[in-house]
Amino acid sequence: MKLIIINGPNLNLLGKREPEVYGNTTFEDYFKQLQEKFPQAELEYYQSNIEGEIIGKIQEVGFDYDGIILNAAAYTHTSVGIGDAVKAVTTPVVEVHISNTHKREEYRHVSYISPGAKGVILGFGLQSYDLAIRSFLS
Repeated sequence: MKLIIINGPNLNLLGKREPEVYGNTTFEDYFKQLQEKFPQAELEYYQSNIEGEIIGKIQEVGFDYDGIILNAAAYTHTSVGIGDAVKAVTTPVVEVHISNTHKREEYRHVSYISPGAKGVILGFGLQSYDLAIRSFLS
């Protein structure tokens, strides 16, 4: 089972950015925990602050991998291009968010990713990624 986690803008600042919302753990540290917890999955991780690079990565892996776990971050609410890339590939995508976006600003209630996603997991902190991985393994 080959899965990739793709994180969007500002998620490289986890552990530093708004710890009251996102916690104190860096994603790199959490990713190591995920690799240990799910040895039956080949997990990869990619992060970019650039919309076109995220689209490029989705297109690159979107026909060969078993699953994509995508946290497009702020691009979730603005990027028709990323939404179109999710719809264009055959690899199933699970949309993930650390916070409950529906409890935040109204513009965060709209997702251009959801219409093409296999499912959406939000509001469980970093455990949202854990749940997404489990959705592919079950």
